[in-house]
Amino acid sequence: MPSIDETLGQYSELFILLAAMAYTVAFIAFCWDLATSSKTIRSVESRLAREQSEQKVLAGAGAGTSATGSAGKAGAGASVETADEAMVYTKERRVAARIGVAITIVAALVHAAGVISRAIAAHRVPWGNMYEFCTTGGLVVAVVFLVVLTRKDVRFLGSFVIGLVVIMLCAAAIGFPTPVAHLVPALQSYWLIIHVSIAVIASALFTLTFAMSVLQLLQANREARARAGQPERMGFLRLVPSALSLENFAYRVNAIAFVLWTFTLMAGAIWAEKAWGRYWGWDTKEVWTFVIWVVYAGYLHARATRGWTGTRAAWLSIVGYLCVVFNFTIVNVFFSGLHSYSGIQ
Repeated sequence: MPSIDETLGQYSELFILLAAMAYTVAFIAFCWDLATSSKTIRSVESRLAREQSEQKVLAGAGAGTSATGSAGKAGAGASVETADEAMVYTKERRVAARIGVAITIVAALVHAAGVISRAIAAHRVPWGNMYEFCTTGGLVVAVVFLVVLTRKDVRFLGSFVIGLVVIMLCAAAIGFPTPVAHLVPALQSYWLIIHVSIAVIASALFTLTFAMSVLQLLQANREARARAGQPERMGFLRLVPSALSLENFAYRVNAIAFVLWTFTLMAGAIWAEKAWGRYWGWDTKEVWTFVIWVVYAGYLHARATRGWTGTRAAWLSIVGYLCVVFNFTIVNVFFSGLHSYSGIQ
């Protein structure tokens, strides 16, 4: 068995630290984009309101009544103004958002260098313990986000998604520090590459839908307040598509992630049979993997056939992601079983 390159392993940890710092700067840039763009939208609406008022005065008393009604409708529409539901890029220059995307690309490259150097140092795939799962998972989340950005303008998700990546890297460095080492015998199988890689991709997609579901709840509350004539809160949501658009997009992504998670469950069962001589043994990790599958299956079924749309669908999606987090953290740390090889000392 090749020896561990501890020096390269230390460089890997340094790359991960630098990536976490860069992601933090990108997170701040995305937050700044939401804050400043909200002010920009309000200034544009104020200018339009002044122009409408001037046109009403010039139109005269008779036309003024009609203009008042139109202005009222325009005001009501502006109060629930959202981004383009198709999530296409507009000509509006959002400098902070562009900076956030650029820094995220740089951070992802440094992050990839950290993950790859860890793999070279250990002479294996870099997802054999919780530290490596966090770092690799965070990289996949960032890459998936950047790939989606090439097709859809989802920069409004930047502060949420990149914030979660920062949390994952901090959890790896602070909560699950694990020196580079060889795999335990149970993990020395090609099924590690198949089973865990698909699980990481599915978890990354679930992370995106979690962020969209949270925004959906916030947007739905804002739209309800606007319909009730109440003052608007959280003006940054004007950069976010409508609650319905977020729900539809999250549903499609969850459907893809659910297929991947189904394959994860099946591959895990096949691997278990090869490693332990049985497909299923009700190990804690196996149970919670199945629980996650059931929650997301219920989500897809309820929305497709039972009409569970709106906030109920969003909450089901959020519950599913919380189960993913519970499975990875609490189950790995506090429950013993055949899957107790997280690397925590």
